[in-house]
Amino acid sequence: MITWKTVASATAAAAMLALAACAGNGTAADGGGRQDLEFWFWGAGPAQQEVMNEVLVKGYNESQDKYTLSVNFNNAVDKNIQVALSSNKGPDIVYGSGPSFSAQYAASNKLADMTPYAEQYGWEDRLLAPMYESGTVDGKLYSLPNSLINIGVFYNKTVLADLGAEVPTTFDELTAVMDQAAAAGLYPSVTGNKGWKPVNQNYISMFLTHEAGGHAVYEALQGTAKWTDPRIVDAVNASADFYKAGYLGGDDYANLNFVESMQLLAQGKSPFFIGPTLAFQFASDFFNEEAGNVEDLGFMPFPNVNGDLASPSFTLGSTASLSINAASENKDGAAEVIDYMMSEDFAKEMNKSWPGYWAVPLKDFNLDENEYEGLSKEFVKAIKETSTGVADGNFGFFAGTFLPPATASALTDIDGVWLGTVTTEEFLTKVQATFDGELAKGLVPPVPEPTK
Repeated sequence: MITWKTVASATAAAAMLALAACAGNGTAADGGGRQDLEFWFWGAGPAQQEVMNEVLVKGYNESQDKYTLSVNFNNAVDKNIQVALSSNKGPDIVYGSGPSFSAQYAASNKLADMTPYAEQYGWEDRLLAPMYESGTVDGKLYSLPNSLINIGVFYNKTVLADLGAEVPTTFDELTAVMDQAAAAGLYPSVTGNKGWKPVNQNYISMFLTHEAGGHAVYEALQGTAKWTDPRIVDAVNASADFYKAGYLGGDDYANLNFVESMQLLAQGKSPFFIGPTLAFQFASDFFNEEAGNVEDLGFMPFPNVNGDLASPSFTLGSTASLSINAASENKDGAAEVIDYMMSEDFAKEMNKSWPGYWAVPLKDFNLDENEYEGLSKEFVKAIKETSTGVADGNFGFFAGTFLPPATASALTDIDGVWLGTVTTEEFLTKVQATFDGELAKGLVPPVPEPTK
């Protein structure tokens, strides 16, 4: 999901390489009768590219003899895919920064209906219902999320110990430690939207989950409640109070990104980094064996603001979506690659070296954290807890995954409320008007009903 990845400017060479790759679809890859399969991916770092090439590319290519998969890494993947699909070109496997991106392509008939493949491979039975259903439009499947995430609290154990504080278990305990940190000259927490404003979606989604409750958002998505519902008003106001108190990066929210925030956490500049489990992939650069601090990092679900909600609760989302290009000449092969990624074996191998991005949304996420080391162990533990909570119905919805695209974009403007340039009423009235238009167009994905 682009909300959570490092966003960089694409070079002209990368764009030209990506677009030139369009022409390879359907051609023999190696003279041995194999057919090319292309997958465009965001510009992951060198170590992550090495893991993906080893586990996905090499693993898949050695598992069969009909196709040869290649992955093109580039930071402008969303833009390049949009350009390519508009010309009925592009990769066989389509990366999207979440199902809301894919829904737009599906509405334009640029993605293949994957429902027959879902039946062939049993995806609906294998995957968590909320995650499977997030990729459907009008009852047909057009994308699958590659991973699930939860928005919670990373904490530095050493900083907490230095403050004489325990790991908080309630919202009041969390804010009390933040106040203590501020008094000690530290950031209350670190995070920020520098370079990518949709980061805001993390925090409005989090407060919708932990103040309004997942069921209130569910009702709004069904059209049985308004986005101006008092429960949602309370969530927006609670997020504004949180921001104004300095609990989202203090005065530097607009000057920090996730990488910089995780570095500050490792440097002991704050006890907390509030963000998605995706950020484990950034943590590995700063919490590692070489630095000698890998045991310092912990993760906990964000505590409920509203004490009447089930606890713990989880803000469910995904990092990215996987689809099949309607123009692909090898749709069967593309489906086979996606199925390869929707497996426990793939998740087990990817998470050994790349924690944070590949929590494949399996109903039975049976990975044993004791088989992992370093941050992978903490990440697997966090995802298993999230999976259990989702199965119990204790979840809310990340905007970029479960809301229609324009509505998710409207929620990005929550910082207007935080900064006092618009009122809560004005903000939610705009959200409602945007949602009404998308509901009328059938762009609201089906979602399962949370407990509360």
